[in-house]
Amino acid sequence: MKMQARLCRALNTLFPLPVHPFNLHSTGISYGEWQYKKGLDTVKYYLPYTNLHEMFCDKSVLDIGCGAAGKTLFYADQGVKKIFGLDVLEKYRKDAENLALELGFMGVFEFVHADAAALPFAENSLDTIIMNDAFEHVAQPQKVLSESMRVLKPGGRLYINFPPYYHPFGAHLSDAIGIPWVHLFFNDATLIEVYRHAVAGLSDGKERWEFRIAKDEKGKEYFSYINKMTIARAKKIVKNLDLKPIYYHETPLRSFFTPLAKLPYIKELFIKMAVYIFEKN
Repeated sequence: MKMQARLCRALNTLFPLPVHPFNLHSTGISYGEWQYKKGLDTVKYYLPYTNLHEMFCDKSVLDIGCGAAGKTLFYADQGVKKIFGLDVLEKYRKDAENLALELGFMGVFEFVHADAAALPFAENSLDTIIMNDAFEHVAQPQKVLSESMRVLKPGGRLYINFPPYYHPFGAHLSDAIGIPWVHLFFNDATLIEVYRHAVAGLSDGKERWEFRIAKDEKGKEYFSYINKMTIARAKKIVKNLDLKPIYYHETPLRSFFTPLAKLPYIKELFIKMAVYIFEKN
């Protein structure tokens, strides 16, 4: 093992892991149940501008990146007319549908296995689209935004919030690596090596590995599950599409970080969430 990897592993023993959905086995609740309990947290960043009734009541809704659909079913509980939970991973279908049945939402909920860059919905067909912690994962973010605006009805809204890449846990490795800002101190090759070692002995270690890491056309391993979305890059994509948000906000990590979250060059280190709301004309 290389020196950098050994150093990273040693440092990792000093930091407790944040709560992570991959590590719920000791809590006695499933991923979907955990999502459902956290449902309000997934929309709280929009509430300074809107409310749950306006977002969901009597609306046809799409939740992009639904996972096991717990949060999707929280939205369903707000009086939706119809709600679709879309994920690129088919493996979540069974758990999502079982939870919908348990909670009594099978009449309004449908799991959709698809790529958000090619939405299987007609133009002008949805009232609300929400992307909670998903924009940083999609492979073609500009195409996903374009597709979302295509399928929205006039007056429909797209809600996006994402932690920028330079967030303390923006590398999305905190199920096994608890060092904040670890991706600023160690390169991807080191992090891949450390992550591989950290999950090797877990019952789902192979699944975690395959979810996060792939090989490019030259056989080089890379983190395939994130696109390293920054606030600057998101703003460039929005500009390229000539979209005008009706609401935009940058939430600092903590209130005492607010001055740092406003400084050029370093601000993205201290921002917890970037929040957009778009409305189709």
